[in-house]
Amino acid sequence: MQEKILEILYENKGKYIFTNEITSLLNINEEELKENVATLEEYGYVFNSSPDLGLRLVESPNLLLPCEIKRGLKTDYIGQNIHYFSEIDSTNNVAKKLAEEGAEEGTIIIAETQTRGRGRRGKQWISPSGGVWMSIILRPQIPPSEAPQLTLMTGVAAAETIKNKFGLDVGIKWPNDILIGSRKVCGILTEANAKFSTLDYVVVGIGIDANVNTENFPSDVQKSATSLKKELNKDIKGPELVQEFLKIFEDTYNEFKEGGFPEILGEWRRMSKTIGSYVEVRKQLGKIVRGEAVGITNEGALILELDNGNLRKVISGECLHIKK
Repeated sequence: MQEKILEILYENKGKYIFTNEITSLLNINEEELKENVATLEEYGYVFNSSPDLGLRLVESPNLLLPCEIKRGLKTDYIGQNIHYFSEIDSTNNVAKKLAEEGAEEGTIIIAETQTRGRGRRGKQWISPSGGVWMSIILRPQIPPSEAPQLTLMTGVAAAETIKNKFGLDVGIKWPNDILIGSRKVCGILTEANAKFSTLDYVVVGIGIDANVNTENFPSDVQKSATSLKKELNKDIKGPELVQEFLKIFEDTYNEFKEGGFPEILGEWRRMSKTIGSYVEVRKQLGKIVRGEAVGITNEGALILELDNGNLRKVISGECLHIKK
């Protein structure tokens, strides 16, 4: 009901609408209208109300509310079904539960804050208010071995979104970080669920430091992190960022499903800040591999030229750009 009220007010933004006109359109009474308006005010919406003129929307909050995202969303299926939380432990956790229950492809889970956000290898992903913390449920008809390609695909979509919308110096660090300059602004965590040799679903988690105050991060994180707010020296509109990303993501995902991964991978290579860098990859059980990143395979594995001249493929791990 609140979304329907907002739809009417947005269509006439800046103008008063008689309350009896709203109640008539929505088939509710004035008390129900007042209750819903009061709830919207709790979210941060500001209204002018006059007994003679009616109701007018004055200001909208910069929150990732479904009605704000859908109002300008230009996708066919990605983000058309939104589960919103002001606070959540992890959007990926909820996404996996919903996927198990049969949620349709393109369903997204989005939150203002996460209390237990996760990065790769189980690391904590700091998720304060001001960021975009989101997971997308996908059901691609691909073998499980190709699921890692979705991480690279999402990286391309995220980097292109930030570059196109804000004109910033954006690059990709293998396998899942989006950088502005040398600092991380976005991370991606892809989790696949396969039954036997069939891929049941994939959850793609995206965290963007949009309006995050990085000064509140731990000192060690501040050195390697940034936010769009910090880079642009102003707040950005969260719903508009999500709308832009979901549209580019859907277009890129459709290309992927139509066999266009080689072209997507080519774009990933063009935006890569890892290829050509000397890196250290920290693998499980404390193993470390160092070398110059010279390429990436079609499966998404990083190709390193080791100090002894040998080539080695690295499938997963935490990648650090270091000086030789």
